[in-house]
Amino acid sequence: MASKSVNKIILIGNLGQDPELRYTSSGVAVASFSMATSESWKDQDGNVQEKTQWHKLVAWRKLAEIVGEYLKKGSKVYIEGRIQYRSYDDKNGVKRDITEIVVDQMLMLDSKGASHANGASASAPSQPQTEDVGPDKADDLPF
Repeated sequence: MASKSVNKIILIGNLGQDPELRYTSSGVAVASFSMATSESWKDQDGNVQEKTQWHKLVAWRKLAEIVGEYLKKGSKVYIEGRIQYRSYDDKNGVKRDITEIVVDQMLMLDSKGASHANGASASAPSQPQTEDVGPDKADDLPF
């Protein structure tokens, strides 16, 4: 029996900025944006504590265009995707490591966004990142 593995993440949160929609040199749409997820609890003294985590997200192709058109800072969304770790050299030759969520599916949860999309989710097929992202394509990256 072949061994399988899973790399899947589900997030519900709010965008921290308007998405940045760009196109690679080969014309592929890519949107990058950040999302905040928060949790709260009461400490031993009964005070409410809150912790916010920030996530970098990237969407490709048609889903990137949908994200760029309909999502704005503060939008509440449901995201399904996978965690990706990668490195690139910035313009000064400094190696940068990035952890990001590659978005496979997105559902707008705001009443305005949900009614605009008729409650439907947007999804994109899995795509190989090697054709669009690599050390020689760093200038095409949206961040």
